[in-house]
Amino acid sequence: MKKNFYLSLLLALCATTTFAQWKPAGDRIKTKWAEEIDVKNVLPEYPRPIMERSDWKNLNGLWNYAITEVGKSAMPATFDGQILVPFAVESSLSGVGKTVGAEKELWYQRTFDVPQAWKNKKVLLHFGAVDWKTDVWVNDVKVGSHTGGFTPFAFDVTAALNNKGDNKLVVKVWDPTDDGYQPRGKQVKRPEGIWYTPVTGIWQTVWLEPVANHYITDLRMTPDIDKNTLSVKVSTDNVHPSDIVEVKVFDGTQLVATGKSINGETVEVAMPENVKLWSPDSPFLYTLKVALKNGGKLVDEVNSYTAMRKYSTKRDANGIVRFELNNKPQFQFGPLDQGWWPDGLYTAPTDEALLYDVQKTKDFGYNMIRKHIKVEPARWYTHCDQVGIIVWQDMPSGDRNPQWQNRQYFNGTEMKRSAESEACYRKEWKEIMDCLYSYPCIGTWVPFNEAWGQFKTPEIVEWTKQYDPTRLVNPASGGNHYTCGDMLDLHNYPAPDMYLYDAQRANVLGEYGGIGLVLKDHIWEPNRNWGYVQFNSSDEVTDEYVKYANKLYDLIARGFTAAVYTQTTDVEVEVNGLMTYDRKVIKLNEQKLKAINKKIVDSLNK
Repeated sequence: MKKNFYLSLLLALCATTTFAQWKPAGDRIKTKWAEEIDVKNVLPEYPRPIMERSDWKNLNGLWNYAITEVGKSAMPATFDGQILVPFAVESSLSGVGKTVGAEKELWYQRTFDVPQAWKNKKVLLHFGAVDWKTDVWVNDVKVGSHTGGFTPFAFDVTAALNNKGDNKLVVKVWDPTDDGYQPRGKQVKRPEGIWYTPVTGIWQTVWLEPVANHYITDLRMTPDIDKNTLSVKVSTDNVHPSDIVEVKVFDGTQLVATGKSINGETVEVAMPENVKLWSPDSPFLYTLKVALKNGGKLVDEVNSYTAMRKYSTKRDANGIVRFELNNKPQFQFGPLDQGWWPDGLYTAPTDEALLYDVQKTKDFGYNMIRKHIKVEPARWYTHCDQVGIIVWQDMPSGDRNPQWQNRQYFNGTEMKRSAESEACYRKEWKEIMDCLYSYPCIGTWVPFNEAWGQFKTPEIVEWTKQYDPTRLVNPASGGNHYTCGDMLDLHNYPAPDMYLYDAQRANVLGEYGGIGLVLKDHIWEPNRNWGYVQFNSSDEVTDEYVKYANKLYDLIARGFTAAVYTQTTDVEVEVNGLMTYDRKVIKLNEQKLKAINKKIVDSLNK
C-alpha cells in the first residue's frame, strides 16, 4: 500500500509541475481572458451545439509536441516539450510560439482513457479544425487523414482502442502556409500590413464521442417561411430501410410540430400557423430533438435548434434591387471581422471571448458581420444565431492572385489554377458550406475576396447558388466583377463611394473605412502600425466615422443595400479596429457609433 501511495503522490507532483511549467510564450499584448485559462480545463464547452449529444470527453490540454524535418515517416522518439491544445504552435497561448513552415512537420502526442460507460459503443475522435494536412494514429494504428484547415472531421477509432488502460494518440500536421495553393486566408511566412502570422496545426477543440453502432452523422435543416415548412435531412452512418427518423420541434418546452420519414427521405415538418420568425431584432430559435429509431427502439438521438427565416432580394418601388429578410426590405450593415487574437491567433482564449466580439458588434448597433476569409468554430455561429447577427461567410483565399480590376467589369485573363489547386478549392468550399449550412445566421456566401485566388468565377458562383439556393451569393467581394450571383460588391477606402452600379442585382459596399488610431499600450509592434487614414484621438476617429456613415446613408437612396466597415478590431500591425487587438479599449464613442449605425440599419424600414 505504501509503495502505491508514494507512486500516486509522485505522479501527482509531476502533473502539478507540468501544469505549472506552462505559460504563454513571448511578451506581446494579450486579452484579459488569457489570464483565465486553466490548462486542465481548456475551452470546456460542448464544441458542436447544433448537433449535441450529452456524453463526450474533451481532449484539450497539454500534449507533447515535436517539430521535425518534413517527410520522415517515423514518429519522434522524443518530443521538444509540451503544447497547449487547441492553440496553434505559433501562438502565445500554445506555450510554444514557434514557426513551422513547409520544410517541417508538427507532431502531437498524448494518452487518453475511454470511460467504462462507453463499453459496447463506437468511439468517434473529433477535430474541430487542423491547419492543414493531418494524419492520425491511435495505439500506432493509422485511423485517418484529412486536408483542409477550416472544417471539422472525425474518425471512428473503435477498432484501434485498447480494451483496458490508456490509449496513445499521435497527430502529424504539415502546413505549407503561403508556399502552398491551399486556402489559408491572411496567413503568410513574413507578416506585414494586412498579412498575419501563420497558424499551423490543431486550432479547435479535440474531443471523443461515444455513439451507437448505428448513428446520426449530420443534420441539414432548410426553413421555408413561404410554405411554413421545415425540411430536415438526417444523415446516418449508413441507410437501413427499416429506420424511422423523427423530428420534434419545440418552442421552449412546448412541442409545436413533428415529422417522420423512412428510407433516408427528408423529414418535412409543417410548422405552426403562428410561426415565429428569426431576425436580428428578434432572434427566435426553435429547439429540436432528432431521433433515429429501428424496430420500435430508440437507436440514437441528438439535440439541435433551428430558425424560420428567409434571405432574398427584390426590386423596390424605385426599381432598386434590395436585400430582404423574411420578405421585408433590410439594410445589412456590419464590420469586417477577421477573427484574430493576439494571444491565440485563430483561437479565442475562452468561449466568453468568442462571444464578446459578437455581442459588442450587436451593442454597436450593427445587424451583420462579414466573416473575412476565415471560418470560425461552431460555437461562434451559434452565438450569432442567439444574439441575432447575420453573417456573410467568406471562403478563405489561397493560391496566386490574377490581375485585379475593381472599377470595371473584368475583361482580362483569369488565373488558371493547377488541377490539384482547383480540386482543393472545390473540396474545401463544399466542406465549409456543408458544415455551416444549418446555421440560421448565414445569409450570404462569398466564394472570393477581391482577386485573391479568383478563378472560374461564373462557374463557381453558379455551383454555389445551385448547391445552396436558400442563401445569397456575393461572387467576389470587391474583386474582378462578373454579371453573376446576387450582388455587385464594391470596395473603397477610406470613404464610401459608388463608382459602379448594377440595375439587375443588389449593390453593396463590401469594404470601406479603415480609420486608424494607435494606442501605445495596446499595439502588436511598436512600429509599422497603419490604417488607411490615421488620427490621434478617439474623438477624431469618431467624427471621421460619423462623417463616412452619413455619406453612406446618402448613398442608400442611390442604390446601396448593404455595407461593411473595416474593421471589428485591430489585427497585428493594422490599427483600424473599432476595438484594440487586445479588446481592452473601445476606440470610438460607443453611443455616437450606435446612434449613427441604427440610422443606417433602419434606413429601409419605412
